[in-house]
Amino acid sequence: MSSSVALSASLARDLSDFHHRRLGSQRIRFNGSRCGMLRRNLVSKGVALSVFCSSLSANPVRGMDRLPFKPEGYNFWTWKGHKIHYVEQGSGPPVVLIHGFGASAFHWRYNIPELARNYKVYAVDLLGFGWSEKALIEYDASVWMEQVSDFLREIVKEPAILVGNSLGGFTALLTATQLPQQIRGVVLLNSAGQFGNPNRKPDRNDEESAIKKLIVNPLKEMFQRVVLGFLFWQAKQPTRIEKVLKSVYIDPSNVDDYLVESITKPAGDPNAGEVYYRLMTRFMSNQSKYTLDITLSKLSCPLLLLWGDLDPWVGPAKAAKIKEFYPNTTVVNLQAGHCPHDEVPELVNRALLDWLSSLELKPSFQAV
Repeated sequence: MSSSVALSASLARDLSDFHHRRLGSQRIRFNGSRCGMLRRNLVSKGVALSVFCSSLSANPVRGMDRLPFKPEGYNFWTWKGHKIHYVEQGSGPPVVLIHGFGASAFHWRYNIPELARNYKVYAVDLLGFGWSEKALIEYDASVWMEQVSDFLREIVKEPAILVGNSLGGFTALLTATQLPQQIRGVVLLNSAGQFGNPNRKPDRNDEESAIKKLIVNPLKEMFQRVVLGFLFWQAKQPTRIEKVLKSVYIDPSNVDDYLVESITKPAGDPNAGEVYYRLMTRFMSNQSKYTLDITLSKLSCPLLLLWGDLDPWVGPAKAAKIKEFYPNTTVVNLQAGHCPHDEVPELVNRALLDWLSSLELKPSFQAV
């Protein structure tokens, strides 16, 4: 079994008892070649949990339920004239899952069935991604914040838990600051977003010269379109997608045809190339407008970090800084890469369910 996912029976039971034990700080060791150490530190305003395992091998999700892949998608909702795709399963207090850059609701394939046993689970495709419409608009973090906010109002219709990976994590944070009374908690898995740089000089708003406006900018845009057009064509090739995924999945066992197709199919949309261009030239260059410190300062609900410590893009130092900045944070460190929910779904599901149980959520009759 995979070291970063498959636990011994005793470790699995220990994780399942997570919210029942209140023993302070303890270290638990397990004998055997697969798993090494589980460490827990329960603190007054959060829990730090670390899971370390030693080797990588066979199928990490043997016996787990998986969301069936549907090329036509599941459910659709019209938002501001745009078609939005989402998955809905289960019953109970609502949990909303938000994917990362370039992914879709299908990236939660191993999480939705397990969570749906006790919760009403929604997984939504952000505008421009997955099975949602590839709208030709000016993309900004506020677009997805507004989309998720309206999704909560119109589809979920009661206070919910938001769970997001990468870009979806930062979207969840922004939404929680926009609708604090409707968010019971936020869960981040290797979230996007950066802390502000106090030494950064403010941008100058001088008027553009005629030469820059009429010559330089058009040439720059033309060059960007050529380069990004080639990069997009290259990026949507199945072999390239598989290679990139394997670079951020420490255990590549789950990089399979299902996952690759869930990314390549949306990339075949006629507008996908233009959306990619707009995201890379406008949204990606304007991320400093929204910073983690400003966003966290407005947060008022419990926060859980499920962090893949071996992520080549977003390391554990960021999780530690978030915890330091926002003390009402529970931290779970996992031996995984950028997408721990798909790479080590058993660990993520168990830690998430334990945390949700600790919140003592009850079905709400309050309408959004």
